[in-house]
Amino acid sequence: MSFLPVEQQLTYIKKGLVELIQEDDLRDRLTAAAKEDRPLRVKAGFDPTAPDLHLGHTVLLRKLKHFQDLGHHVIFLIGDMTGLIGDPTGRNKTRPPMTRVEIEKNAETYKAQVFKILDPQRTEIRFNSEWLAPLQWEDTIRLCSRYTLARLLEREYFSMRLKAGVPISMHELLYPLAQGYDSVALKCDVEMGGTDQKLNLLVGRELQRDFEQPPQIVATVPLLEGLDGVEKMSKSLGNYIGVAEAPKDMFRKVMQISDDLMYRYYELLTDLQTDEIAALRLCVEKGERDPMDVKMELGRRLVADFHSETDATAAYDAFEREVRRGLEPDDTETVEMPEEAHSEKGIRLAKLMARTGLAESVADADRKIKAGAVEINGVICKDLVLNSASPLLVLRVGKKWKRVRVA
Repeated sequence: MSFLPVEQQLTYIKKGLVELIQEDDLRDRLTAAAKEDRPLRVKAGFDPTAPDLHLGHTVLLRKLKHFQDLGHHVIFLIGDMTGLIGDPTGRNKTRPPMTRVEIEKNAETYKAQVFKILDPQRTEIRFNSEWLAPLQWEDTIRLCSRYTLARLLEREYFSMRLKAGVPISMHELLYPLAQGYDSVALKCDVEMGGTDQKLNLLVGRELQRDFEQPPQIVATVPLLEGLDGVEKMSKSLGNYIGVAEAPKDMFRKVMQISDDLMYRYYELLTDLQTDEIAALRLCVEKGERDPMDVKMELGRRLVADFHSETDATAAYDAFEREVRRGLEPDDTETVEMPEEAHSEKGIRLAKLMARTGLAESVADADRKIKAGAVEINGVICKDLVLNSASPLLVLRVGKKWKRVRVA
């Protein structure tokens, strides 16, 4: 196996990192790997606390892919045991425990989704139950003896809760030790994680030293802000874009982010270089490019990465047609006019909307009609009754469309 020169590898690895502990250690490890013709073992752990990965996770996955590009070995670790504990990092209360069934179901979806980015031929998928589940009580006591309570309580997310009088359960104190022991079991050279995981990653470095292993290099990546531009992307906060979402939905969610945030997404979610992103921003600021067009290009790139170029083009065209031009979607569902519409009385528009899914209920439909939010064939409609004498109806309520065919 031939590796790029060490300094070239370092430059590629450092792109987009927040912190590297320690760079000199990594340089030495890369040098030794080249001499021994041995790839580095690079690990990142993911607790399967939700069924889907989102774009926030892919910031880390992309950096793992960079190590693969350089010829190194990546371990995608699924924390099926640590998921049972619940990571207290950055939380002011304990995460509700998950069941084994939930974790196993989520883990299966992870295995399918990670290969949208990682090379399956150079990715090792492991579960930390392999080494954590067999530990006896005596083993756990010995592991706990290698780390002090004072060092754990120094951590901000524990000290803040202590000051606020928020309870800390004993099992939460075991989480950093369990994650650190993963690195010992896997003999990791490098462990990666978000900036909120830094202290947990350092525990692994310290435990490896206690187990007479070379301490791993710690590399942290930035946390991606969600659609709101404030909180980190999270499914529980509803500000996420899922890796497995339909192309059209993924594209439209990208279009919800602010113009300023889109440059952050370009930086963390694409392979565009820093100078290229700066040039894009400058063009927008000078009025040479429409920020909407730049954001649509971002949406196209991301959909192509997780689906295909064909899907990306279709999502782009659909947004242009339906949102920017306000035209009817190509895939608008056609339904039949209800039989009662053929009577002299006809059918109330609100009732038709509720039946076709354009409103949650008749009362909801009435509110939308009074607000002028309902269009029929492109015209705002406040007529309350429809009958079979009406032509083909194309109903629109916000982003929802339905065709009603008259027999």
